[in-house]
Amino acid sequence: MGLSERKQQILQVAIEDYISSSSPITSGSLKTLTSLDCSTATLRSELNALEAMGYLRQLHTSGGRVPTAMGYRYYVGSMLGNFKATNKELEKVRALIEQKTASLSDLISSIAKTIGQATNYPTVVMASGVENLVLQDFQIIPLLSQEVLVLIGTGSGYINERLNISASKRECDDAARFFKKRFVGKTIADMTEAFEEGSLTEEIESFQNIVDCLVSGLKRFNKRKILDIQKSGAVKLLESGEIEKAKHIFAVLEDEEELIEVLDAQEGDELIVSVAENEDELSVVKLPLKVGSVELSVGVIGPQRMDYGGVSAALKLLADELENIKGGEGP
Repeated sequence: MGLSERKQQILQVAIEDYISSSSPITSGSLKTLTSLDCSTATLRSELNALEAMGYLRQLHTSGGRVPTAMGYRYYVGSMLGNFKATNKELEKVRALIEQKTASLSDLISSIAKTIGQATNYPTVVMASGVENLVLQDFQIIPLLSQEVLVLIGTGSGYINERLNISASKRECDDAARFFKKRFVGKTIADMTEAFEEGSLTEEIESFQNIVDCLVSGLKRFNKRKILDIQKSGAVKLLESGEIEKAKHIFAVLEDEEELIEVLDAQEGDELIVSVAENEDELSVVKLPLKVGSVELSVGVIGPQRMDYGGVSAALKLLADELENIKGGEGP
């Protein structure tokens, strides 16, 4: 439903003020918050009209209005298209992303941390397509703790695996040479499939224990869906007194199946905003991203009155910044 320019401005002010202060909007507060050249009576009439259209609702007779789910959706869909972040916000996001790291897990964690800090809401990053990473290097190092450290280089960063086995330096060197010879240029899926077929038994006899542990570790890595969860935003909700909402968010963050369901619902490659139908449910802003061959789904979770503008801007900025990070597969 189309809205006049004045109604759009009033709705925007009503929503943004409620997001920041939790205060219902009144004609008097509108007069203070806007530069509209009209009387309080006219503003009251506009609020009545927005309520009748379903964008606002009145908490009680003669009280102020608060946004409805329909109002939030209109705000997200029609009013945030030209949202521009400040240079300061842009530099903050860029600085965090450009902290170079050799670890794929660290990179994914930094993405979640960046968004969590930028939005002050809980952020979840889910990865898929790990099995399609192209292998570029293998380093296998015996440790003094009777363990073996394996560093697997890919175009999207290193994967670190710590194997709880004891092996000599010679066994580790032999295993590293074997993996480089056989699997550089192939995917993790190709490698695990080769060992499942059992065709390499004779070649790996002298370092069988390293191979068995490494393949098992990679299979577990492939199956991990949720790679990073930043909960600090839920703590901020607790500090603001919204205890019940924070408890609900914490419960969702502990339920991996529910998180996967929330983040899997992607359509295309655009930012998606799912506004909660009522105040007891959670809203989600999510965006698919790609780092090399790894497909990420980044989701920000919050209450119905979450700051959709700020969250959307942070995710869009992250997507733009990631495009400038050289990844991809191959040498």
